[in-house]
Amino acid sequence: MDFAMWTMYDRPWNEALEDARWAEAHGYNAFWYADHLMPYTENGATDPGDAHECWSVLSAIGASVPRLRLVSMVSPVSIHHPVLLAKRAVTTDHISGGRAVLGIGAGWQVNEHSGYGFDLLEPGPRVKRFAEAIEIINRLLKGERVTFDGTYFQMKDAPLGPGPVNGTLPILVGTGSPLMLRLTARFAQEWNTWGDLDEVGVRTKRFLAACEKEGRDPKTLRRSAQAFVFYVRNAEERSKAEKDIVSGRTIIGSAAEIVDELGRYAELGVDEFAIGGHNFGESRAETRDGFERFHADILTQLL
Repeated sequence: MDFAMWTMYDRPWNEALEDARWAEAHGYNAFWYADHLMPYTENGATDPGDAHECWSVLSAIGASVPRLRLVSMVSPVSIHHPVLLAKRAVTTDHISGGRAVLGIGAGWQVNEHSGYGFDLLEPGPRVKRFAEAIEIINRLLKGERVTFDGTYFQMKDAPLGPGPVNGTLPILVGTGSPLMLRLTARFAQEWNTWGDLDEVGVRTKRFLAACEKEGRDPKTLRRSAQAFVFYVRNAEERSKAEKDIVSGRTIIGSAAEIVDELGRYAELGVDEFAIGGHNFGESRAETRDGFERFHADILTQLL
């Protein structure tokens, strides 16, 4: 199983670059960057905090760091027009020599939609808009000239040039819902989901069912997952970490326990697991120390 670094979008640019270079030097396969326009708030209020633009960062990383896959996690079609997303991804692909992965979703974060005036539709229409967008992106990346007359998007004889460096560019969908999973099986090359082992196990069954309904061989889709990972070395650290557990989305344990858990993700068919910096600490020093310890005590046994 491969590993990805998922760094925080509110950090200064130079820290993102340092993180990517460190990840490449320490055996990571990919660099993930969240596509949000402002920090999340639970009550939906706008937040004036920093949030760097995803594709600008990925392009710059692609020009500066020669090996890592570059993954948007995930670009919401509620904010980005599908043609612009395809253009951004292909441009990043060319800058990086063919390493871009276009992660897309239907959109969910309330405050960035309400604050900036983007429509966050009700769940049903939101999925229908996503269905139109992923079909358009899929066809453009295949080199088609797209004519489309949908409810949400219209275009006539639309080209995409240049095309992807390697003739193809993976579309990744982050989802766990049955209908979105069917769209993933129909149009995407990669599937991503959140969760601990139990949750990913449940979602994997849905994924396999969706592939069966769409006539898609599940082995033709790359799978990735992530969770809040708390590496604890003693009872005091465990007690502190347990206060921050998110049900269904958290791994907590010693080095040996986490090595075992990550191995079980691989057994579920997960090809890539992301290690996020969001639960290693608030400061730069805490985050870097967390990555260093996690690598030395855990990932060296798995890479």
